[in-house]
Amino acid sequence: MLGIKAIGKKSFTVMAFMMAFALVVSGCGGGNSDSKKGKEVSMEGRYTPDPETPAWKLDKKEEPTQLTWYVNADWWNTDFGKDVVTKKIKEDLNIDIKFITGDDTKLNTFFAGGEMPDLITTFDARSSVVQKASTWALPLNELAEKYDPYFNKVAAQDTLNWFKLKDGNTYGYPNYSNTQADYDKGTIPAKTAFIIRKDVYDAVGQPKMGTPEEFEKALTDIKQKFPSLIPMGFNSIGEGTGSLGDVFQDFIGVPLEDENGGFYNRNLDEDYLTWMRTLNKVYRGGLISDDSFADDGTSFEEKVKSGKYATMMLDGTPQQGGNLQSFKSANPGKEYIAIDGPQSTVGNQPTLNQSGITGWMITFITKQNSDPAKSLQIFTYLLSEEGQMLMNYGIEGETYKKNADGTVEFLPEIRDLQLNNPDKFKKDYRMGEFMFFGHDRHKALSSDAFPEAIKQMQDWGKGKLKPHFVLENIEPDQGTPEARSLTAINSKWNTALVSMIRSKSEADFDKVLNDYKKFLDDNNWGKIVEVRSEKMKANKEKLGL
Repeated sequence: MLGIKAIGKKSFTVMAFMMAFALVVSGCGGGNSDSKKGKEVSMEGRYTPDPETPAWKLDKKEEPTQLTWYVNADWWNTDFGKDVVTKKIKEDLNIDIKFITGDDTKLNTFFAGGEMPDLITTFDARSSVVQKASTWALPLNELAEKYDPYFNKVAAQDTLNWFKLKDGNTYGYPNYSNTQADYDKGTIPAKTAFIIRKDVYDAVGQPKMGTPEEFEKALTDIKQKFPSLIPMGFNSIGEGTGSLGDVFQDFIGVPLEDENGGFYNRNLDEDYLTWMRTLNKVYRGGLISDDSFADDGTSFEEKVKSGKYATMMLDGTPQQGGNLQSFKSANPGKEYIAIDGPQSTVGNQPTLNQSGITGWMITFITKQNSDPAKSLQIFTYLLSEEGQMLMNYGIEGETYKKNADGTVEFLPEIRDLQLNNPDKFKKDYRMGEFMFFGHDRHKALSSDAFPEAIKQMQDWGKGKLKPHFVLENIEPDQGTPEARSLTAINSKWNTALVSMIRSKSEADFDKVLNDYKKFLDDNNWGKIVEVRSEKMKANKEKLGL
């Protein structure tokens, strides 16, 4: 995930972006207005679109198509055609892609300067870039009708509807967009777990930690037997809440909406606050380290890798898979395992979250695209079974084999490389990394898709996932008074949550909590709840819930 920017830089970026987009919307951004419908591609001699056949298999264009593709992330690997995955894409589609990377500031320059790349991938479905896509991108539904109707066979209809704008068109398509059908099939792995070192768990008698009393006793026993360990850790908090906010709320099953189907302030749920009071109590008992509130992502990962935490409320087990695997490999019998951990004090069941229908990376075909037909073929190819298998496992017979039961496994030499030389595996093969339009369901085909260290955690999470579709993208629109108020409220909640857990007494805890409640009243909270409730209603209508 992208790192957190300094607040000053973030404010500047938002201002720059709004100015840039004002140019686009007013038609002054280098001609990127609605009047420009995109380049018409001559299909003469190339192919006739067929609803039953993907266009990339029909296209007779001889010369390779050159495309520029901007990814709004500095960390993206810009190589193309050198590794097994992208070399095969290049060969099958007869394309050559030049990747460009950057941050929000660079993204804004495209809209201000008029020289657009052929494709753009961004990461925030709520951003003005995405919401104003009709001014700079081509509608995928129209492109499919014109150039590649097979796209509609591999794209999820719920996802297309979810990203549909007010004009009735869909302009962007994400990766890791999980629909209700995906959840129902049970192929999506959990990514959240309360974990404990196995040696610690055994040494303190495999304790239950479900009630606040059991939780406190177990951590106290751990501190006595393992004084060099930090009894409890959690994801880096930064400017958010790490794994102590909505992640913890999901773990104990705090309701997603109120009794009327409207927005529910989960932060003030009594069940959740009971557990935050418990964390405050164990903090005062020296069972949570002050460092944990200041650690950045790198510091947290180093402690995971070295097994410094006895227990952890961990979100993003796949992202920590490498660190957990390193500790497991170096310390047999001490590996981390998932246990039930904290449970609702009122009988709610866990409602763990996963990637929702919004997904993560969202990719668009711009109006200045040099070959929209070929560009849509990329979408269709990567969304298809063929493309998904390539991105996850490479080439059959060369990097993986299919078993009689339908499962997939890497060939021994590839598996060895994955486990023992991950840098070379990434550089030469790139399976599991080049994931435009990637999806969790294909990872379920193989035990090689995830490190051994997190498989038990994923097994523990089976049956505990619940879609959070109703809560996706319900924040007030950027630039509104409600959005500005919410930014202040979110910042206040970050400091309030940390202060509550670190309070020196129950009275101090209550003082911080009451101060937060007053801050809500003073900052337009009622209007924010109205906006969110209306957007929740619209979400339900989109998905027919």
